[in-house]
Formats: sequence, structure tokens, C-alpha cells
Amino acid sequence: MFRFKQFAIEQQRCAMKVGTDGVLLGAWCDLDKADRRILDIGTGTGVIALMAAQRCPWAQVTAVDIDDDCASQAQANIDASPWSDRVAAVCGDIRSFESDVPFDHIISNPPYFTSSLLPPDRARSVARHCTELSFAEIVAAADRLLSDSGRMSLILPRDAADELVGLCRGRFVVRRRCDVRTTPVSTIKRSMLELGRPSHWNEPYRCRELVIQSAHEVFTDDYKRLTRDFYLKF
Repeated sequence: MFRFKQFAIEQQRCAMKVGTDGVLLGAWCDLDKADRRILDIGTGTGVIALMAAQRCPWAQVTAVDIDDDCASQAQANIDASPWSDRVAAVCGDIRSFESDVPFDHIISNPPYFTSSLLPPDRARSVARHCTELSFAEIVAAADRLLSDSGRMSLILPRDAADELVGLCRGRFVVRRRCDVRTTPVSTIKRSMLELGRPSHWNEPYRCRELVIQSAHEVFTDDYKRLTRDFYLKF
């Protein structure tokens, strides 16, 4: 079990466990009063969906995963949380997922290893590789499911983020970007993106960097400030 300040995550049935990527994205994505309906694509354990529920007491959150074990694990975590009346997990394929009402914000920590050696465990492979959900399909799903003023927030390796942005041309533009380094001297490991429709954003996008550690196991003030509402250690 992974314990946060206001909820806990059981994860024995999920191939991908709670990690820094999901927590970073759940804390960084810009959620406001306009975000009444939030969708978490590839929810896994449900951690991002529950972070969104904690941050947005006014929002309904839907958590979708193609894997039945993940969806049932996420629902169990939701049921044990303080927000079970506002969050629901669904087992389904986002490529065919339908909603009568569009979403205001989509959040996703998607599969991203498109060319690396696939691990032998298929569940972990699906969770981490674009073997069953491509970047183009993520963009198409967002285009179909987001409201006109809706936004999508993701976390990806830097090169993969650049690839996804290229696929968004004509449909989405970058509103915010945060490049993440483990230490001040390390290369950029991840990029977090916030995308919106061109018709609702005509300003230059805002880009910044986040450094997680100033030295081994010495976390920066920026990282602690971002995640302190969730991690017990801060």
C-alpha cells in the first residue's frame, strides 16, 4: 500500500505502480473552477483521479483503463477514499469510449515507449508502451471528448512530448510546459504539457523547468511545494 496524506493506494493488481510521473502530473496540472468534469485516461491504480478529486471538491472524475484488473483496483481505491461519491472507474478502451457530456479537463500519464525493447510481461508492456494506444489515438480521443474550452494535461519523456505536440497541429496548442530534471546537472527526463484548442488560446505558451533533487535524496523546495499536499514525507 502507498499512503498519501488524504488517501491510500493498493496496487498489487496493477502492472505499473505509483511513481513520480503520476504524482508530478496530478500535482502540476492546472485545475480550476471551470473543471467540473475530469477524465483520467489510463488510470492504473487511480492515483491521478484521486489527486484530482482531492484538489477539486466541485468536480466529477471519471477514471478509464483498458485493463480490468487496473479498473477494479482503481475502483477499490476510490471506494476507500473520501471522494467515492464523485469518482468512478470504468474498464474500457478510450478509442471507443463515449460520453454524452464533454469533459473540461483530460489528464493522462500515457504509455510512451514506442521503440524500446518490450518487457516480457504483457500487462506491464501495455501500461508502458504504445502497443495498444498510440499518441495519435490519444490526441483523437481528446479532440472527441473535450469541450471547446477544455484542456489536456500529460507527462511524457521529452522526445515523446515533442512528437505528441507535432501530432496536435491544427487541433491543440501548448499552453503550458514544464521540463523535469532529476538533478540540476541531469538531462531533462520528462516534460509535462497542457494543451488547449487554438480557438481558446492565442498567447505564447509558458515554459519552465522543475528540478526534483538538489542532491541525492535532498528534494528541492519547488518539488516539495508542488507535492506537499500529497506526500507524507513533506
